[in-house]
Amino acid sequence: MYAHDNPAVAVITPTGLRPNRLPYLEELYESLLDQEGVSWEWIVAPNGPQADPELIPSVITRDTRVRVVARSGPGPAPARNTALNYVRADRVAFADDDDRLPQHSLAIRHEHAVATGLHWVAGRSADWDAASGSLTTWMCPTPVGRHAAGDIMAFWPDPMASKPPLGHCMLLTDTRLARAIGHGGLHKGEDYRFAIGVPARRDGLMLGDVVYHRRVHDQQWSSEPTYRDQIEFDARRHAWLMGEAERELHAEPQRMRAA
Repeated sequence: MYAHDNPAVAVITPTGLRPNRLPYLEELYESLLDQEGVSWEWIVAPNGPQADPELIPSVITRDTRVRVVARSGPGPAPARNTALNYVRADRVAFADDDDRLPQHSLAIRHEHAVATGLHWVAGRSADWDAASGSLTTWMCPTPVGRHAAGDIMAFWPDPMASKPPLGHCMLLTDTRLARAIGHGGLHKGEDYRFAIGVPARRDGLMLGDVVYHRRVHDQQWSSEPTYRDQIEFDARRHAWLMGEAERELHAEPQRMRAA
């Protein structure tokens, strides 16, 4: 049973439960404990044959707000998608197992979502050097303010020149929208589809507040020189084409009414 019958926000975290990252997972949990002004549930999604749920620190599994949903198949995309099956909250956010959430991360996005009725609210992400404690905010191409469905593509004109103009962990979305878009099933850049698909499908709001701390460390796959290869470029192109298709489909009814 859950300690809170009606959590406002769900947080989903896929994890391979690598031994060197278990302390990071505990730090993420501690950042959830620090969240104020909103109730939450946390769905931890171990994935892969080596991701034994018994490795999860007991301080986490004892919390009745935590649900562990393990799958033997590897990959963060299917882990995130299947974890959505267990979400009870009306809104959902994603967090990676080596990162953390600033204190008001969930509350500020949730408050704006409730006040505006919008299907997604995003905030900025900051690179976090845990050794020095420094934070470097990513001034993403998506400007602060309200954005109509599909308009985000204007801030990503060339998928080969850059990654999407916001990250999937910056988003808090309506759970129905998260389920409708999903993370795809790609090997690399699986989060690009979600990051583009959500704002391409529905109107939303970009905040100036930092809502996510992305840990900087030498274990990051995406920071390796070999990460940017044809597979990653294909993932960008896939997300970009999906975003363009969503924008064109939204424009069709307007064109038909004008004809």
